[in-house]
Amino acid sequence: MTTLVRGRGWARTHPLAVDAVLASAVLVCMVVGSFAEPNGEHGPTWGTRTPDAPSLVLMTLGALALVFRRRAPWSVLAATCAASIVELLTGQPRAPVVMCAVIALFTVAARTDRSTTWRIGLVTMTGLTGVAMLSGGPLPWYAQENLGIFAWTGMAAAAGDAVRSRRAFVDAIRERAERAERTREEEARRRVAEERLRIARDLHDVVAHHIALVNVQAGVAAHVMDKRPDQAKEALSHVRDASRSALNELRATVGLLRQTGDPEAPTEPAPGLHRLDELVETFRNAGLPVEVALGQVGLDLAAAVDLAAFRIIQEALTNVQKHAGPAAKAEVSVVRVGPNVEVTVIDDGPGHDKGDDQRDAEQQTGGGHGLIGMRERVTALGGSCSAGPRYGGGFRVHAILPVTTAKGGTA
Repeated sequence: MTTLVRGRGWARTHPLAVDAVLASAVLVCMVVGSFAEPNGEHGPTWGTRTPDAPSLVLMTLGALALVFRRRAPWSVLAATCAASIVELLTGQPRAPVVMCAVIALFTVAARTDRSTTWRIGLVTMTGLTGVAMLSGGPLPWYAQENLGIFAWTGMAAAAGDAVRSRRAFVDAIRERAERAERTREEEARRRVAEERLRIARDLHDVVAHHIALVNVQAGVAAHVMDKRPDQAKEALSHVRDASRSALNELRATVGLLRQTGDPEAPTEPAPGLHRLDELVETFRNAGLPVEVALGQVGLDLAAAVDLAAFRIIQEALTNVQKHAGPAAKAEVSVVRVGPNVEVTVIDDGPGHDKGDDQRDAEQQTGGGHGLIGMRERVTALGGSCSAGPRYGGGFRVHAILPVTTAKGGTA
């Protein structure tokens, strides 16, 4: 099998050498056949006739033309047909020069379309057969030798068309397989990119939220450490709780990267609105007054919608904690309006100050990913999200999440 494959590879890389070998074999067959008499008294006989010099020259020229049959198939067909016609008109006895035209016709049929194959095949068959029948000689026009020319040229055209059809079929199958492979690779890359983006959003939400709380509580502890050690102790307790929560959520998020069968895979449910009170309480402990208005949104929201609503509130309150100022207050509203869940987070921090500009700059300059992450989450679910300064001061984040997700899941 290895030798066969190696031979095929050599043949594909050396087509001219292969055609030279074929031409030599055809020349040998024509010369040997020219010594046979197919119409003897007792059937075909051997050695009863000898080809003349012009026939040998025509056989040699026809075989030489076949060496270039792949480079110039139409020219080779014309040349071999011309040599065959000359032999049919002048050869007495005839030599099988028409064998070169049969090989050339096969090559043309294998390299062109079907309609062209049948047109040129019909012209070649009728032309060579007609010349053979009308050229005279000792044989009648309906002799087996004349009809054989028609049969061999017809079979050459049909065989060449069959080879071309099979080659096109194999190429089409190979192209479909390559296209399917490219599609699978592109789909895999797209899914990997989406998963990386989702994990990046989750990591950002977790880290930004808890580190902001740790920063605030650490500042409080440093400020009151000397004068009110009890408050400093309480602040440090909140730092410990926030850091523990950050570690737990990071462990759960990173656990999604584990392969099937890895130990210690996370088993806790994903965060959702059922943990909204717990989330708000962490901000209240950090000194941010937060009011919550939770409408009848239902407890059967799709997991993706539930998680997105929770993360939007978490990121929005984190931004309030970081940018709105020490005297700011926040309000959270989650209501269901028709087929959507609307999430709104507003604060009354200083309007159009450095904090609001910084939050706007996150999406303009790429300096942060909070607002961008919100929009990506909402867009992935087929909703909409807007964020910007409020008239009269403060900041507003408003997200509309469809209860029926973009992927077809329903709450």
